[in-house]
Amino acid sequence: MIFVIKVTTNKEDKAVDMIAERAQKKQLQVYSVSRPHGLRGYIFLEAEDRESAEESAFNLPYVKGIIGKTIKYEEIKNMLEPVVADINIEKEDIVEIISEPFKKEKAKVLRIDKQKGEAIVSLLGAVVPIPVTIKLDNVKVIRREKEEDEEAGGEE
Repeated sequence: MIFVIKVTTNKEDKAVDMIAERAQKKQLQVYSVSRPHGLRGYIFLEAEDRESAEESAFNLPYVKGIIGKTIKYEEIKNMLEPVVADINIEKEDIVEIISEPFKKEKAKVLRIDKQKGEAIVSLLGAVVPIPVTIKLDNVKVIRREKEEDEEAGGEE
């Protein structure tokens, strides 16, 4: 069973460490405790039953409580499994930024760093082109330059 635990924002790592330490010390039926990247104020705890989960997190600093219902792994696997390999963004693509502060802005991809999961883009609406580094999961491709070139060349 996977439980969602509400914790103090920016104290997720400390809460994970304390819960893991208590579960180990008391030999509770807790299988994993994780802090998903990008999710603030919550951690996931996998345990045999609610009693083990509650005992491992009860009365610890930064822990606010366990959310009522349990969740299935399928619901959270995109937060836990890395997805950098299947990102299909290339240099020269025109993308739309889907997160603040540049939400709905269009940009051209200048460079991609798949290891870091980042793209360096130039905002199309800017008067002066300024490179902006943004996470790959915060952009979506809206136009691909290379496909258009290939189509134009293939029709002759």
